[in-house]
Amino acid sequence: MSEASQQDIQALAKGGRTNFLGFVLRLGGTAPFLFIAGRFYGVEALGRYASALVIVELVGQICALGQRRGLAQRLSEDGRDGAHVVADGLTLTFLLSVFAAGLLYLIPAPMFPSGEYSQWDRLLPLAIIATSLTDIALSALAYRYNVGATVRARSLVEPWVQTLAAVAFLFIYQEAGLALSFIMAKLAALAVSLWPLVRAYGLPSQWRPHPMRIMRLAVQSMPLAGADMVEWGTRKLDIALLSYFSTPAAVGVYYAAQQVASLPQKLKTSFEPILGPVITRNLKEGNYAAIARQVSQVGFWIIAAQAGIALALGIPGEGVMGLVGPAFVGGTGALAFLLAAEVAAATAVVSEAALVYVARLKNLWVSLFTIVLQGALTIGGIELVMHLGLNYNFRAAAAAAALMLSLATASLIKAWILSRVLDEPIRSWRWPLVWAAAPATLVGWLATNFLPEWAELIIGIPAILLVYGYIIWHKGFGPEDRVLFRRNVAKTEG
Repeated sequence: MSEASQQDIQALAKGGRTNFLGFVLRLGGTAPFLFIAGRFYGVEALGRYASALVIVELVGQICALGQRRGLAQRLSEDGRDGAHVVADGLTLTFLLSVFAAGLLYLIPAPMFPSGEYSQWDRLLPLAIIATSLTDIALSALAYRYNVGATVRARSLVEPWVQTLAAVAFLFIYQEAGLALSFIMAKLAALAVSLWPLVRAYGLPSQWRPHPMRIMRLAVQSMPLAGADMVEWGTRKLDIALLSYFSTPAAVGVYYAAQQVASLPQKLKTSFEPILGPVITRNLKEGNYAAIARQVSQVGFWIIAAQAGIALALGIPGEGVMGLVGPAFVGGTGALAFLLAAEVAAATAVVSEAALVYVARLKNLWVSLFTIVLQGALTIGGIELVMHLGLNYNFRAAAAAAALMLSLATASLIKAWILSRVLDEPIRSWRWPLVWAAAPATLVGWLATNFLPEWAELIIGIPAILLVYGYIIWHKGFGPEDRVLFRRNVAKTEG
């Protein structure tokens, strides 16, 4: 392997180590929030909050306008000072988000299909401004390989500020708690991302915003924005459809399961900013083999990590959901499907990290097909459950199963397209994943059948992870994979 390729793998591995720390920190902050929201605010309040977030986060994606990934390409190709390129992106996003937030505040109906909301809930669109600007700032920092800023903002400050604020509002004014704690968390994340951004790039001296330049940036960003919206849509379409086809209680149960299942999702989405600069540099050099190797490598790392987490959280699923509250235990089936969906989606995500540069329109068409497929499967599944007279927990499980099937389909198609474009194989799947999962599943089965519920969680989850990790390390990881756990990579001649 060449020295440049080794440096790329080392950068990706460093990002992976940092992101795993971020996962642990985010778990520590998110779990208490779910417990507080489920136990003290209630399943219906959580459902209304989740329905509103669908629209708030959708609009935030639109306002970011694909710059989470597009910024890396502009920074590598634009001859101007990096601070000027970042300033253009922040300006465009700020203007769009202020307009969108004002519009949603004046017309809040899309956020609340049930028609029930308070004056505090109407303030949720303020988070759009903070979220969109934070995305741009963290993407710019990731281009300089500063993944630590993302961990601090998204995995430490954001979840813990939200949790602590939700606790405080229980004693101050409970009705405002979920909405204001969310807004405060987003503002805090923005603050801790702007400081390292200024330190890394400096202030944009002698920079002036120009309407035509900003407009041209918006037009250039549209294809990536479409891909981002569709990818995001596959994660939120299920909640949106449940909001219209079911009750707030069903949405609340599903949202809790989704929050648990989306914790490992951060492992793969956090790799995107690191993959971007590596891929764009290899594209300029025409090194397609390196791109295929890096996509396959990162894809395997993500699948291996997510499969272990899925087993550890899914097998004792009733106990995990029971921590949120007794009303949420019925969401165990949805949790299992959602965890499987995260494993299935890994190949699609890493393939798309390259496709957005080498086959942008093909990627967009596949993404559109995926969301249409998911919508059809979700509606069909919910209608079938309603026809059979099953309760709302089965509707949540049907929506989760639809997501799993659609994301698995997207992974197969996108990996195939990327291999055709690069003329190199994409191999993220390896059989040792099965060899590690089988004994870990047996350990989980023994824990759930022979231990009390508290021991399932305290003893069972670590035992599952230990057995799975031992086997995947010895049977699945080769020398390049173990770079993920080493701080230094020995340089060899390529």
